[in-house]
Amino acid sequence: MAANRPTETTAPWWRDAVIYQIYVRSFADGDGDGTGDLAGVRARLPYLVELGVDALWFTPWYLSPLADGGYDVADYRSIDPAFGTLAEAEKLIAEARELGIRTIIDVVPNHVSDRHAWFRAALAAAPGSPERDLFHFRPGRGEHGEIPPNDWVSEFGGTPWTRLDDGQWYLHLFAPEQPDLNWAHPAVRQEHEDVLRFWFERGVAGVRIDSAALLAKDPALPDFTEGEGPHPYVDRDELHDIYRSWRAVADAYDGIFVGEVWLPDSERFARYLRPDELHTAFNFNFLACPWDAGLLRSAIDDTLAEHAPVGAPATWVLCNHDVTRTVTRYGREDTGFDFAAKVFGTPTDLELGTRRARAAALLSLALPGAVYVYQGEELGLPEADIPRDRIQDPMHSRSGGVDPGRDGCRVPLPWSAAEPYAGFGSATEPWLPQPASWPAYAADAQSGDPSSMLTLYREALRLRRDEPGFAATAAETSGGRAPGVLAFARAGGLVCVVNLSQEAVELPDHTQVLLTSGPLDGSGLLPGDTAAWLRN
Repeated sequence: MAANRPTETTAPWWRDAVIYQIYVRSFADGDGDGTGDLAGVRARLPYLVELGVDALWFTPWYLSPLADGGYDVADYRSIDPAFGTLAEAEKLIAEARELGIRTIIDVVPNHVSDRHAWFRAALAAAPGSPERDLFHFRPGRGEHGEIPPNDWVSEFGGTPWTRLDDGQWYLHLFAPEQPDLNWAHPAVRQEHEDVLRFWFERGVAGVRIDSAALLAKDPALPDFTEGEGPHPYVDRDELHDIYRSWRAVADAYDGIFVGEVWLPDSERFARYLRPDELHTAFNFNFLACPWDAGLLRSAIDDTLAEHAPVGAPATWVLCNHDVTRTVTRYGREDTGFDFAAKVFGTPTDLELGTRRARAAALLSLALPGAVYVYQGEELGLPEADIPRDRIQDPMHSRSGGVDPGRDGCRVPLPWSAAEPYAGFGSATEPWLPQPASWPAYAADAQSGDPSSMLTLYREALRLRRDEPGFAATAAETSGGRAPGVLAFARAGGLVCVVNLSQEAVELPDHTQVLLTSGPLDGSGLLPGDTAAWLRN
């Protein structure tokens, strides 16, 4: 299999890589206990090679109570027993690399699990102790300290403060099981740099940084009023010194970073991508953009413009483990994405959503830069409706049951249509229930179907790798040809046209049609909600 991979070049691989996101718990179950694991991933490496991806990004696989899907880390140097062992992780990293696939791990620096040794020691220590200095412990306000120390709001809703029996409160921007670290403390910085070295020495090629803009806090932890001075915990200037130190560690191992940076200010966003900081950052404006030619054109142009001054490649992503799946989102009246807008029972046209998702796949894969593909997107999986009594995501419980949470995009993958639970593992029910329709999306059912989503992705990734028009050094321009049509050309000769209108349109001049997301009509026109790759 390794012989079929492209020959490596001296160009930085991460600038135009296709990176496949693996949510380990739901990818493949190797031991039949209903939970995905590293053995399952290792068994499916041939599938990933055939798909044609360049790297795998693993969401946290560390020891964790799983209060927030593994983003509550108890020990960065141990693999959670539900997933396997450290030796298996090392074997997986090495086996994937032999097949031409690199590994990116996830680091969660803003907080740890409340089961982490540091926090357990802090709870056992007295107020004002050195152990508590590693976190944000404060007395409360009010006559008896019964009011939280400030008016901040948790990312999961409600107050981000929890009170202990000794009267002190501790800060957690997410769930109470995720206490925030004090990044002004040198031991916190040293520990994370040591963790980076630990994993780089085990062969990982890169690190994805969760909530990368939230680490640093105003030491006074003041109340927050929008528009009055710097934000007390978002995008603070002292973050850049942290990431410059991290970059020095990564450079020693030829490693790379991708930051989860949600910022509306493009100039401040670009600061994280300066040559001595992060290599790349996720592009959430594109992900959240509605299915609208003008809005998508602006999102693309703005993204390329904000990356240009710092020479960093853009990243393109349609979905991840936190976001409503593309097929479902594009089949709704509101085709954008906003966490606050998620509700139960939103009407969805899956046929329309699938057609648009196929076109969006070709759009994202044709753009210059790196592309992230969330597991199951290549199968065209829709968002699953999880019975309320089976929802595990804390976003659901913290919202008082109003927010459906994120479990709908985390349902275990269907591999074999005829096997129990669509071949995810064995006869053991998966940790989240699969919809009755899942076997129809199974990878084995799609493999031999020339019209399937899986076949489309495989062919698109093959062309992206082999077609000269995708040359990483090519200059690009973006623009539309007509209302409702988004088109752009790359200097190597590739032209991508996406028709987001309801009327079929003519293709621009070309010498060859390389790939379309759906069939052209009988007159050779490009139908609505369809994309085409052309050779100029």
